[in-house]
Amino acid sequence: MNSGETYEYSLLTDLYQITMAQGYWESGKTDDLACFHMYFRENPFKGGFAVACGMAMLAEMVETFAFSDDDIAYLASLPAPGGGRLFKREFLEYLRALELNVDIDAVLEGTVVFANEPLVRVTGPIMHCQLLETALLNCVNFQTLIATKAARVCLAADGAPVAEFGLRRAQGAGGGLWASRAAVVGGCASTSNVLAGKLYDIPVSGTHAHSWVMSFPTELEAFRAYAQAMPKNCVLLVDTYDVKQGIENAITVGLEMQKRGDRLAGIRIDSGDLAWLSKMARARLDEAGLSDCGIVLSNDLDEYTIQSLRDQGAKVTSYGVGTKLATAYDQPTLGGVYKLSATKSASDTAWQDRIKITEQAAKLTVPGVLDVRRYYHEDNRIAGDMVYDVNHGVSEREVIVDPADSLRRKMLANKRFDTLLAPLARKGRTVLAPADRDAMAAQGRVAEQVAMLDESQKRMLNPHSYPVGLECGLFERRTNLVVQLRGFE
Repeated sequence: MNSGETYEYSLLTDLYQITMAQGYWESGKTDDLACFHMYFRENPFKGGFAVACGMAMLAEMVETFAFSDDDIAYLASLPAPGGGRLFKREFLEYLRALELNVDIDAVLEGTVVFANEPLVRVTGPIMHCQLLETALLNCVNFQTLIATKAARVCLAADGAPVAEFGLRRAQGAGGGLWASRAAVVGGCASTSNVLAGKLYDIPVSGTHAHSWVMSFPTELEAFRAYAQAMPKNCVLLVDTYDVKQGIENAITVGLEMQKRGDRLAGIRIDSGDLAWLSKMARARLDEAGLSDCGIVLSNDLDEYTIQSLRDQGAKVTSYGVGTKLATAYDQPTLGGVYKLSATKSASDTAWQDRIKITEQAAKLTVPGVLDVRRYYHEDNRIAGDMVYDVNHGVSEREVIVDPADSLRRKMLANKRFDTLLAPLARKGRTVLAPADRDAMAAQGRVAEQVAMLDESQKRMLNPHSYPVGLECGLFERRTNLVVQLRGFE
């Protein structure tokens, strides 16, 4: 990825991360090691899977992480509610000299992932891990959400290309850029966002607006002018006034283009009964000898409306999807979290398990230094994911236990498996290969991995639950730790 963007990632954080950092400094814990994991608790959109995204920006964040003189000056100016300055001068000088020294392992962008398994693991000095938390979550949460939405939309489109054009209604310029890239990772063929195209080297596409047609005396004149201006990229928007007449005007221009040796690439319909209008348009275009002219449908589409259009037999060449994709309209956030799972002080010879119990069972965390094994059936469909502790290994039984129901178990022994978390940074230096930052490579990974899902896991409504579980030894260790911390032994 060659983004050309400049962000001060060190201050893209919540204030309490920096107040905790001063606390670690004051407490003499700057050399204590920690392990954190980022994961989400429920698959987005009530679906059967998610698509990991944002790791390329995470690599960029690591590469550029530093506290500048301006950053330090700003922090030095902050008042404490009780009087005086919030941060000590000596601590700020420590921050000024701080060099990130963490190891980060993450799934590759475009990996199909599921609830309650690590997408990212960060190990290193606890202060360093803490300072990364907010920006890391910001990178991965939003982009994973949009990439997942795009994958669902593209599944519904069943092979017809989808163009993302939600920039004008996206959540600001930064959100729009990340949404466009994530949408392409998720499967969109292109984006209307020209800056995203430049920064992330992804395909761009676009037609014209209703205002183009309205700026001419007649629709036919507008179409002719556009065909002259863009003979190699001519898609005409036919619903400014009357769709039926708009189609006839497009046919007139398409036949004129044929005579000049050009081609009308398509028409776009952006309102009305899209299924009925597309069938009517297809019939008229074919009758006129323009069978190679495509039909693009838009107008607040999402995976559900696209599925409905297909069920109605709509004649569609491609779709344009905007607001409901770029804003993840029906679910505003992924809800991913970043939790401490192990620590190691200078006096420790091994990692010490850490766990958060709380009053909600769903928020019970998993201790240890974790990774994920993905197992496969003989036909290459994925069979199940095992969350395990890299320092404790996996029992010979290779059994996973549903953390929400200890009676639900699955044996995965003798199946082929991959390990999902791969090096992204070592000692604060990015090691993620350029090919693993490329949006189009990630898009190919999505297509490959979605194809490995069972059809029941790809359903839009009430998908089958994919088996993700704790390695049986890890499950037992967690249970024993809860019993111990609750004081039941």
